[in-house]
Amino acid sequence: MQDLLVGFTSVTWQNFVMYAVGLVLIWLAVKKGYEPMLLLPIGFGAILTNLPLSAVLSYGGEPGFLSVLYDAGIRTELFPLLIFIAVGAMIDFGPLFKNPVMIFFGAAAQFGIFATMIIATLPPFNFSLREAASIGIIGAADGPTSIFVANLFAPKYLAAISVAAYSYMSLVPLIQPPVIKLLTTRKERRIHMEYRESNVPQWLKIAFPIVVTAIAGFVAPISVPLIGSLMFGNLIRECGVLERLSSTAQNELAYLVTLLLGITIGSSMTAANFLDLKTLMIMGMGLVAFVFDTAGGVLFAKFVNLFLPARKRINPMIGACGISAFPMSARIVQKLANEEEKGNIILMHAIGSNVSGQVGSVIAGGMVLALVPLLAK
Repeated sequence: MQDLLVGFTSVTWQNFVMYAVGLVLIWLAVKKGYEPMLLLPIGFGAILTNLPLSAVLSYGGEPGFLSVLYDAGIRTELFPLLIFIAVGAMIDFGPLFKNPVMIFFGAAAQFGIFATMIIATLPPFNFSLREAASIGIIGAADGPTSIFVANLFAPKYLAAISVAAYSYMSLVPLIQPPVIKLLTTRKERRIHMEYRESNVPQWLKIAFPIVVTAIAGFVAPISVPLIGSLMFGNLIRECGVLERLSSTAQNELAYLVTLLLGITIGSSMTAANFLDLKTLMIMGMGLVAFVFDTAGGVLFAKFVNLFLPARKRINPMIGACGISAFPMSARIVQKLANEEEKGNIILMHAIGSNVSGQVGSVIAGGMVLALVPLLAK
């Protein structure tokens, strides 16, 4: 009889808090439609792993199925890299090739990463440089990069960093508009930008991922797994002879790995690891990094406009697309532009900036991986 009641006698109030966290994530996925492919499995995984004496982590002295998935997909960094192959297959760098200046917005919007890194090392936070770097990466709105860096530099905070990265990425429609409106005037948000359609030669589309990977290999070898996976996926897309493989990467591979990644991240959200002051700090600073990244891109665009004639000025909202939330951020900026003035189409410019943000976040992650171990010695 006692064995039948062991589940009820083993549950704690902390477990109930984590059930609530899991249900909130599921509610955001189902009711609000915020990244349901990720938030729903993360939320359900959080509930599974906090059930009393849960067999999903271990059973009879053997690892449970979520522990097996964690060891095989997260600890080895396999899942984030597979996601990058899928993302690379989805990205069309054409808008960036047609308007190369947008690459600078992808760089400017990484400001929050490094600003948050510095803040996280100072009192009262006092995180180590490696941990601070992992927290700062949240601002890039790039889940796979956040997981990859956190797994190397701050594995004990992997759950908090992963959940923060994907949660804030899914909340882009709520976070970015207030920041953009705070930093811009209505006149600036109504700026029109001319877009000229032009063909991008296939040789350039094929050469780009190869050249970028090669440069990364020479400049920051430790970043090659990240950049190489992203660019390999893009090469599959652009080579023109692997249509079925490209379609598989964009669909079946992306869906399957995202599903496994989500529930595995949820399995790391145990009450013991998640409910402490450090976790709350990480969640808060992740939001700060996200806001700083958005603000950095917008302010950079405003700075550039100081040197441009009126007819060639850039709509500063484009700068906010320099984060890695592709293509969600570009859609939001286009929606804001249309709300300010119907018929103001800046979507292709926003896409170019958003694509550069995807590359910029991976390069920023590579820089962190390369420089932090040297500085932390």
